[in-house]
Parts: sequence; structure tokens; C-alpha cells
Amino acid sequence: MDRPLGVIFDWDGVIIDSHDQHRQAFYQVAAELGKPFSDELFAKCFGMRNQSILGPLLGWVDPVDTGRMQELADHKEQIYRDILKQTGIDPLPGVLELLEELGEHGIPCSVGSSTPHENIRTIMEITGLGRYFAAVTAAEDVRNGKPDPEVFLVAASRIGREPAHCVVFEDAFVGLEAARRGGMKAIGVATTHPADQLWDHADLVVTRLTEISLSRIRGLWG
Repeated sequence: MDRPLGVIFDWDGVIIDSHDQHRQAFYQVAAELGKPFSDELFAKCFGMRNQSILGPLLGWVDPVDTGRMQELADHKEQIYRDILKQTGIDPLPGVLELLEELGEHGIPCSVGSSTPHENIRTIMEITGLGRYFAAVTAAEDVRNGKPDPEVFLVAASRIGREPAHCVVFEDAFVGLEAARRGGMKAIGVATTHPADQLWDHADLVVTRLTEISLSRIRGLWG
């Protein structure tokens, strides 16, 4: 008998790729603040929560000043959403096909992301992806960012699945580590990092979701 499978997707770099739009937003905020920024810094912060980036990593705000931290984070995300609305965005290759297959077999899908809810809502409105997801767990829903597994554990609970019966799709090292810490299977998607760098962190690595099917997901349990 098949196990009661649940599938959890990270958002950016797995469902969509808005790497360039995030990058533009960070550069715009840096320019407004008169702070230095670089592609190297952006690579370090991608996939992390703003609260872990703006103060601890970039030093743009005192980490103790939570009010200013939130204000700056909200400002950066609004710039990001404005860019998205101007440019538009499409799901990554294979996303729709996989979500359709999972839906046809009654397998609940959930988002587990460090992205704020409003960003996910904006992209769902642009792409029409909302109907495929039974639940969304975003930055506001957890206290601890990845690699802490909290976001994935909450995502699993919201679709009524045990962590051991869930598989997580992730493109970031911190996300893959979070999945493993949560006792879940982890599939690395090589959109942000080369595939050979993901194998130490994942049960399976793919270049894009066109390489994945339900039978291949179930095969992770042998």
C-alpha cells in the first residue's frame, strides 16, 4: 500500500525563478542607503530570511532594532513585487506538469518558504498557481529560518502528513539541510547551485522538474 505522501515545495528557485528581480531590489535598497552591495553578497544571502540578511549579514540595520529591520525588509519586498508586476513571471519548466500529476493522484502539495506571504500571493495571481496548493507556509508563519526545519514541519502539519512521509523540493543548501533535519526526503533542484554541489545535501538531484514524476518520488523510499 502506498504511503500517505505529502510534497513540499520551496518557492523561489523551485516553482519560479525571480533571482534577478530579488537582485535588482537589493541593489536598489543598497543605493538608497548608500551601502555597498555585490553579486557575491547576494549569492550568500539568497534563500535566507530578510531578518538574517539585513542586519547580521549585511549590517544595514542594527539587529536589535526590530522595527527598523521590519520596515527595511518590507520596503525591499515591495520593490521586488513592483518589479515582478512590471516584468511578469512564469513557472519553471516542469512545474505545472508535476503539480497536475500530483493533483490527479490526490497528493497534497504545500509551499514551505522563507518568502513573505504577499510575495507568494502576488506570484500566484500572476501565474494562476494557487489552485495547486493546499497550504502555504511563509516567512511570517515561523520563528526560525532555514536551516531550522520549522517551516517544513509546519508545512507538513498543514497538509496532514507526517514528516517522514514528505518530500521537499529545494534549491538552497540551507533548505536541503532543513528538510533533512525535519526527517524528510530532500530533492535538490539545480537552479541556484550546480548539481554536483547538491548531492551531499540531497537524496536526489535534478536540473529541472521535467525530470521528476510521482513514481520517481515514491522511489525515494525504495
